[in-house]
Amino acid sequence: MNPAILSIAVALGIGLLIGLERERRKGEGPERAAAGVRTFAITALTGVLATLSESTVVLAIAGAGVVALTTVSYLHSREGDPGLTTEAALLATFVMGALAVPHPLLAAGAGVAIALLLTSRSALHGFARRELSQREVSDGIMLAAAALIVLPVLPDHPIDPWGAINPQLVWRLTVLVMAIMAAGYVLQRLVGARWGLPLAGLLGGFASSTATIASMGQRARQDPSVLPSAVAGATLSSVPTVVQLSLVLTVADLATLQTLAVPLAAMGLVGAIYGGLFTFRAVAAERGETAQISGRAFSPGTALLFAGLFCFIAVLVVLMQRAFGDAGALAGAVTGGFLDAHSSAASVAGLAAQNLLPRAVAGNAIGLILTANTMSKLVFARVGGRAFFWRVAPGLALPGGSTSNEL
Repeated sequence: MNPAILSIAVALGIGLLIGLERERRKGEGPERAAAGVRTFAITALTGVLATLSESTVVLAIAGAGVVALTTVSYLHSREGDPGLTTEAALLATFVMGALAVPHPLLAAGAGVAIALLLTSRSALHGFARRELSQREVSDGIMLAAAALIVLPVLPDHPIDPWGAINPQLVWRLTVLVMAIMAAGYVLQRLVGARWGLPLAGLLGGFASSTATIASMGQRARQDPSVLPSAVAGATLSSVPTVVQLSLVLTVADLATLQTLAVPLAAMGLVGAIYGGLFTFRAVAAERGETAQISGRAFSPGTALLFAGLFCFIAVLVVLMQRAFGDAGALAGAVTGGFLDAHSSAASVAGLAAQNLLPRAVAGNAIGLILTANTMSKLVFARVGGRAFFWRVAPGLALPGGSTSNEL
């Protein structure tokens, strides 16, 4: 197709699509909105034709005319509808009409996206006003600020005397931790809590597997009838550890992840099968209890603690390696593993990426970190009492054992 004809067809399609949606909402009688299907179609065609003219003056005059007409439209309808949705859509239609000349596919996609936003008005308004809390909105803004404002301005090189702390790498991993926790929270909100403790445990593992195991143990102690569900939730919470660790290693050092791919896959598979068996048992017995949904998308304190542990462990490993060699580096990494597997493993991988630690040593260190972290989880599992502990222990020990054997 001739490029000019294609651009005009795309622009006309955008105008008609958005215009049809606005036509249905413009109302009737003297109070109806000024812009409908014909106005939007003409606006899109104005944009594409002005661009095709290849005259900056024509395009500027056309744009000024659309802005003037949009202003008149708002003044006409502001008493009945004080919003600016139609006027904003009209300006966007003109821009997309102009965009259809150099990038017709992009313009078409943008037009469909805007039409979808317009038709989702009721759902979006209801979600924003009734479903989202102020804390959730604040968390979303905080995550966006951390990723889009703070991260780009941080230096991408070590700043400490030992060359172990790269601020951008540390913050990139911190943002990743926050994003993973937020994703788990969103999934829990979408699916709901009615699926019971196994699903809550699986999703809770994205925030903290250790904390989830402790909370499941507490639930089992309070109500022994939910013991199978609590065991399933506690065991399944270790599966996200594999997912998170894989993502963290992808960011910190992809080569280290490749050396650990098989043991990590074995760890995740064993944990999923064991947790799945208890889930099946709990569902078959119809004893699964619903779990409460947290009111925060993520914990900033947890993310900052991760960053602090990352820096502390990275410096500790470097200092111990300088003092005692590779054996000292392993000892420092294992010490950190008792506190947090992700930050410890990320620290080791980050050092390997900077050639401050041999990758063979890094792989062994991460295996020992996972073992140490499993021991820490077993301690917290004792909160649920004997019955809970002896059922959870194999589900935690078997994945750790499979990882150690592979390494």
